[in-house]
Amino acid sequence: MTGRVLWYSVFLLFGAFVGFLDATYQIGVGISDCTGPSAGITFMGYAKLSQVGCGIHLRQFARAFIFDDGNSRAAYVTVDTCMIPHGVKKEVISRLKKKFGDTYGFNNVILSGTHTHSTPGGFMMDLMYDFPDKGFVSESFMALSDGITQAFLNAHNNMVEGRIFLSVGEVLNANINRSPYSYLNNPEEERARYKYNTDKDLVQLKFVRASDNVPIGAINWFAVHPTSMNNTNCLVTSDNVGYASLQLEQYINGGTIMGKGPFVGAFASTNLGDVSPNIKGPKCIDTGDDCDFKTSTCNGSAKYCIASGPGDNMVESTKIIAERLVTKAKELFDNNKGEEVVGPIKYIHRFVDMPKQEITIKLANGTEKVVTGCSPAMGQGFAAGTTDGPGDFDFRQASRSDNPIWNYIRDLIFPPTEEDKACHSPKDILIASGRIKVPYQWQPEIVSTQLVMIGNVILAAVPGEFTTMSGRRLRESIKNAIIENGGPKNTRVVITGLSNVYTSYIATFEEYQVQRYEGASTIFGPHSLEIYQNVYTGLAEALLKDEDLPIGPIPPDFTSKLISFNLPVVFDAAPEGKHFGDCVQEPPSEVARGQTVTAKFIAGHPRNNMMHGKTFMAVEKLMPNNSWKVVYNDANWETRFKWKKTCVLKGTSEATIEWDIPEDQEPGTYRLRHFGNHKIILVGLVLPYSGTSDSFTVV
Repeated sequence: MTGRVLWYSVFLLFGAFVGFLDATYQIGVGISDCTGPSAGITFMGYAKLSQVGCGIHLRQFARAFIFDDGNSRAAYVTVDTCMIPHGVKKEVISRLKKKFGDTYGFNNVILSGTHTHSTPGGFMMDLMYDFPDKGFVSESFMALSDGITQAFLNAHNNMVEGRIFLSVGEVLNANINRSPYSYLNNPEEERARYKYNTDKDLVQLKFVRASDNVPIGAINWFAVHPTSMNNTNCLVTSDNVGYASLQLEQYINGGTIMGKGPFVGAFASTNLGDVSPNIKGPKCIDTGDDCDFKTSTCNGSAKYCIASGPGDNMVESTKIIAERLVTKAKELFDNNKGEEVVGPIKYIHRFVDMPKQEITIKLANGTEKVVTGCSPAMGQGFAAGTTDGPGDFDFRQASRSDNPIWNYIRDLIFPPTEEDKACHSPKDILIASGRIKVPYQWQPEIVSTQLVMIGNVILAAVPGEFTTMSGRRLRESIKNAIIENGGPKNTRVVITGLSNVYTSYIATFEEYQVQRYEGASTIFGPHSLEIYQNVYTGLAEALLKDEDLPIGPIPPDFTSKLISFNLPVVFDAAPEGKHFGDCVQEPPSEVARGQTVTAKFIAGHPRNNMMHGKTFMAVEKLMPNNSWKVVYNDANWETRFKWKKTCVLKGTSEATIEWDIPEDQEPGTYRLRHFGNHKIILVGLVLPYSGTSDSFTVV
């Protein structure tokens, strides 16, 4: 037994004897607004040029959790955004280094995106991912960097002695596998080990203050895509998991303003690659028939095969999925029978050049074969999209296009090499993204791999979207490596998806052969998962043996080469005879509970100021002392802030404020308010304004 393993065993034995006091950690939780430009910028996720932001339904938040055992410190941050790229993590770590020295770095900080598809894009810095957003958007990038950093500061400044409890519960009515045809290509004996074709476990870490057991935070991981809101939505929203986070926080914090309470509750991403929240399943929207099982097409076309549910529309579906997740999270949270997490905090990180990886695998016939990673490439099935958001043109999943023009265009602009074709086989390469370096990198080749150990809980930060079976295999590989090297037998491995850098999907070798969307988007070739299993088991072994690994190749920095076709706001203007903030459509004098009340205002462009920690709108209630109290803002489910340009040439625009009055809303006198900023032509000065509607009575 190595000294490291012996020390770990002694630590656990000692902790069992001395009781809960020795199981305490220093824990900090923090939350911060990180909403990007809510209008005028294309959303990241569905890659639809037409899906341009037009306002806010739910604000984006960054939620930070810091853990310290007295010897070592690690942090996990989950962010209401599509994913976390290397550039954002690099920027955040640089800022933290200026404030705290070497306390926080690439090794001990995980940044993870929830994967909502309804937030502004342009922050990736890899051209292929930013291209649908018309290039790099500095406002999106800085909003995420600012919000994550502030969440960190809040958590760092709120450290208290605390305890951690692990609970697991099953949620059966919140996800389905959107690529069951691919899943069925996995070995039958492997599939027989699992009851479902998606993971149904909701894993929760609960944090309480040691002195009085007051809850301070919780992280919940559940495999589901935040794609209840489809690609026709234009309002910024954190989708189902984001709303679940807000609900859990309100459950503990009570009636605090969203994002302001002391308790921080998160729902974070895991191996969600082939998992959909649209549990009614895919149907042909033109006929109502079932889609083709293999290709997810309707009469040969992917664009008519769309999944939906469980509600009658996407907003209702978002709410239902969120409530189902929160119901289980509350049950686990209130049960108080979770397993207490005991043990040291450790972490390890390494950059890996995936195309240069070489491993030996065992084949079904018992022989061995040396395989390598591939230069990044996307297959034709990627362009078909998914049943959550189909693509355009004539592409189909699990089937190549009959139109030869696509390969002609490919070979004319960015032809794959024969080596690429052989390495990626059977993928029909549509974009040889790894070969394109003009004007800068299209997709990453160097990835971030990382493990954070908190007692018997292992957070495996992965650089992309692992499918259900890929996640299961990786979890098992890491757990076996931990146990084989003297770690706890009750190790719980959690895949923290879309962390630190984004490299699209990771399907199993068998799923890759089918070349549906997930396999076609597995950019490093058919053996990507085996390579990751090899890398992460190596990390686990080194972690338990307390070995230092080389940092690996540093990802390139091409900040100076970034391009953007997003035009800035030039100026704002109010119509003749009007002023910014003027209410041009007043609410009725009396509104019943259960109805929606609306007001419209002369507005400036929301990109002038993203109003972090503030709001574009408020619902205010008249109090007995004749003061007005804010009861809802633009982070609430019940409100919507909508913006549109009324005349491009004149620079005029309009804001619409909507409030869905709850059935149990307290009767009284209310009013709607709008807050914004307008830009003066030529001088570029940005000035704030506000507007107030007439008061109305809720009855």
